[in-house]
Amino acid sequence: MLKRALAGLPALLLLATFSACGDDSGETETATDSGTDSGTDSGTDAGSEAATCTYVSDGTGGDVELPPEEPTVEGEVAVEVTSSVGDFSMSLDADSAPCTVNSMVSLIEQGFYDDTPCHRLTVAEAFKVLQCGDPTGTGTGGPGYTIPAEYDGTETYPAGTLAMARSQDPDSGGSQFFVAYGNTSLPPEYTVFGTIDQDGIDAITEAAEAGVEPQMGPEDGAPKTPIDITSITLG
Repeated sequence: MLKRALAGLPALLLLATFSACGDDSGETETATDSGTDSGTDSGTDAGSEAATCTYVSDGTGGDVELPPEEPTVEGEVAVEVTSSVGDFSMSLDADSAPCTVNSMVSLIEQGFYDDTPCHRLTVAEAFKVLQCGDPTGTGTGGPGYTIPAEYDGTETYPAGTLAMARSQDPDSGGSQFFVAYGNTSLPPEYTVFGTIDQDGIDAITEAAEAGVEPQMGPEDGAPKTPIDITSITLG
């Protein structure tokens, strides 16, 4: 089980730019204010052929090996998830987000996501997101490296979407990802890399009915019904 404290790493307010979160702290700027106009300006263009991926150390160390620079998978990659709220399947799209999926597959094979919590849930009417992938459960954890952004400005986030969490830097994604369990309004500035099945949507929706422990706003915080990943395996 790969869990580690990231003392000295500033808190990454991943997805803190969500307009529906109700965060009045003023600590973060909106994604459109961060100086990034489109995903084509940085990282790897979505759907690029023969991608070569650059994974950059973020200075926090890490207990995992870097993914290979040349993606090892292509097409649709089947993934099975066992969780505290039920079992469901995910499909990762290696053609549209080769470097992101390559990293996910590497982390899955190394057991990075096993026994980790989903630490953040939003329950606003038009903003339904579950965020997972931080082994520390604090919102600051990651694999010790960052991956390039892979979006082109046409992304939407309907129910069942899998996408990468990040800070204001488009290329700051790591291991944290989010699941849209309802149609969600977001700017097209987050890498979409796959989908979850209806069983997953239903399980998250049922858990979300209990609400959240407010942190970023009254509808944004830790889920009152814990949602923990027991294991993620390649199908």
